[in-house]
Amino acid sequence: MKQEVIRELSTADLLERLDEERKQLIRLKLNHAVSPLENPNKIGAYRKTIARLMTELRKRQLEENKQ
Repeated sequence: MKQEVIRELSTADLLERLDEERKQLIRLKLNHAVSPLENPNKIGAYRKTIARLMTELRKRQLEENKQ
């Protein structure tokens, strides 16, 4: 998920998406522990997406506190 797309989402959508991405990351890690994934780079991609979502949420929180 690109940063431009993340910026367009509402805060509620960001929280929902963050929860979903975390669940998917956990599933991927468990599946990878049992049997190797076809593309283990997906784990890194989910981690980066989660980080982007959290960064945008923090940015909005700081902007809200400023006002």
